Amino acid sequence: MNEQRLRRATIADVARVAGVSTATVSRVINQTAPVAPETTARVQAAIAALDYRPHTAARVLASNRTNTIGLVFPQISGYYFAALLRGIAAGAGDHGYDLLIYSAQESATQRTVCSYPVGEQNTDGLLVFTDGLPKDELRRLHARGFPVVLIHWSPPEGLDIPSVTIENKASAYRLVAHLITVHQRRRIVYLAGPEAHEDSHWREKGYRQALAEHGIPFDPRLIASGEFNREIAHKTVARLCQDGVQFDAIFAGDDDSATGALTALLEAGKRVPEDVALVGFDDIEIARYLQPPLTTVRAPVERVGHEAVQQLVRLIRSGEADPLTLLPTQLIIRRSCGCNGSHQ
Repeated sequence: MNEQRLRRATIADVARVAGVSTATVSRVINQTAPVAPETTARVQAAIAALDYRPHTAARVLASNRTNTIGLVFPQISGYYFAALLRGIAAGAGDHGYDLLIYSAQESATQRTVCSYPVGEQNTDGLLVFTDGLPKDELRRLHARGFPVVLIHWSPPEGLDIPSVTIENKASAYRLVAHLITVHQRRRIVYLAGPEAHEDSHWREKGYRQALAEHGIPFDPRLIASGEFNREIAHKTVARLCQDGVQFDAIFAGDDDSATGALTALLEAGKRVPEDVALVGFDDIEIARYLQPPLTTVRAPVERVGHEAVQQLVRLIRSGEADPLTLLPTQLIIRRSCGCNGSHQ
């Protein structure tokens, strides 16, 4: 009796209990052919009663599907990525997919295609974050018809790969225009993100547009490296202060770099916002707790991840997805820009 209880249930056991053939059980499990609803219900009840677990490798061979989606990052760090991963994981779970994550610690340009452990061999489709794969690999996957959705990254020219991102340029424009029109700031530093990160480039375009439309000449000396990194932003702003660069506001490319900038300003004896107004981007959890609380742009980070999964699942199942999904943001006014009120 103990041997029988401990033996792992087989597909034949499920077929016997449900009163159907093993082929029918396989069709229900792998969804390879239509099965009558009442028959499906009997098979599912037998699976539950026997605690049957299909063998993953056999299931993949039978259905040519892994029920897994892959996620490729260049690297994972900071509050932003935690929120993005929550959205992706929730979206994958909603559609019954497992999630396989690979984080490359170096740029895609430094890696060879064959060194990626996540791809066609073990997933049904890929989500690729900015600069996560070499462009040649994207072209190869596209040519083979393998489903890919990009996050915060435009496809290489000539490839119709779906992309999900946010309104970076318009949001940055509103934020910088607020500094100019409401607080009369004119010497505004932009702490740029990583060179390969498209979000940073679009935010700089919004910054430049706001300057131009308000008659403020662009000064390349006010573009500095923040790298979306607290420590790097701290060092950059400390150096600007030590070098005597004149500025009355900082637009940090993300809230992590804004946090580093704030510390450097206070260490240099600068008052925020009286001497230097400070704004960020993303509205990570810590932003409202800084002193002063950070004016920023609220990006729908979890929604970006969830929507990316939605588009990938559509692509896997129907071969179609929206070419570009552009999600709106919200300007969050707190005290670091110079406003007295708080809108959270």
